[in-house]
Amino acid sequence: MWQLHFKQPADDEFSARNWILPIDFLPDGSIDQPIKSKKNGSFKSKQLNSSNDTGFQLYCCLYREPMENEYNNTGAMYNHTRHADPYLTDRLLHLLDAAPGGDYLDIGCGTGNYTIALAASGLNLTGVDPSGEMLNEARKRDQSITWLKGAAEEIPAKEVAFDGVIAVLTIHHWTDLVKSMKEIYRVTRPGGRIVLFTATPQQMKGYWLNHYFPAMMRASADQMPGFYAVATALANAGFDLDATEKYYIKEDLQDHFLYSGKHQPEMYLDEEMRKGISSFTVLANEEEVAAGLAKLNADINNGEFEDIRDSFENNKGDYLFVVAKKK
Repeated sequence: MWQLHFKQPADDEFSARNWILPIDFLPDGSIDQPIKSKKNGSFKSKQLNSSNDTGFQLYCCLYREPMENEYNNTGAMYNHTRHADPYLTDRLLHLLDAAPGGDYLDIGCGTGNYTIALAASGLNLTGVDPSGEMLNEARKRDQSITWLKGAAEEIPAKEVAFDGVIAVLTIHHWTDLVKSMKEIYRVTRPGGRIVLFTATPQQMKGYWLNHYFPAMMRASADQMPGFYAVATALANAGFDLDATEKYYIKEDLQDHFLYSGKHQPEMYLDEEMRKGISSFTVLANEEEVAAGLAKLNADINNGEFEDIRDSFENNKGDYLFVVAKKK
């Protein structure tokens, strides 16, 4: 089933003027057929070239195809560059409205960075991930936490088992966004919250990395579900969208994910750092990376980098927290 929703035009894509209306049909005369866009094994949301009488723009939510687990071979090295950032941990706790002693799920937990950090705050955590290698690394780090192999589409837990759920930089790996949100709704207790930390394709277009690695960044953005696809999936599952919060990269960021080097471009010259970023290890080609790194190094040395970085400054945020609540 294709799912469509309308967006009221607004200057800020996350403003309160945006609203979702999921439907399972195409309005008569709006378009001839759904538009499907596929690249690098994933589907993406795509604006349709049509509008209805009220002036609302029409969008189509598309679902990502299954992809091979790209993390099974990277678990051991992942912890060299990826760490739970204190600021992000604090925001997760705040937005989750976590109660000490409560039961919480980290879906797509990887090697358990944020699972362990939240558990240290007095919460009972369960980490779920499809990668056995990642979970092996997580168990080595903390055996007091429950680590389960599973996916967002089929969570190995009973109904209403958790007071809340977090998903940090993982929803782009889910094969079925709608099914995943319904599963999360199933295992969440009434009143519980889900906190997503992600980046939208629109935000990623504002990364200066596009200047040096354009093909890699197109592939990276293509795999990310857009904000409206996420909001629609949450609504279909029964969640109420509660809040969104933009995140701009801080200079003291300790978790070295894709755009963590926004203010420290020399970080990308470090091969070990790049090994912890799936865009470089999975989506990039060697020729573009080599050329991009050479250009980046030259621009850092000749002082041109600052102008390039400044040309990408915007108010969309670098990443996004999305918070929803179970009714």
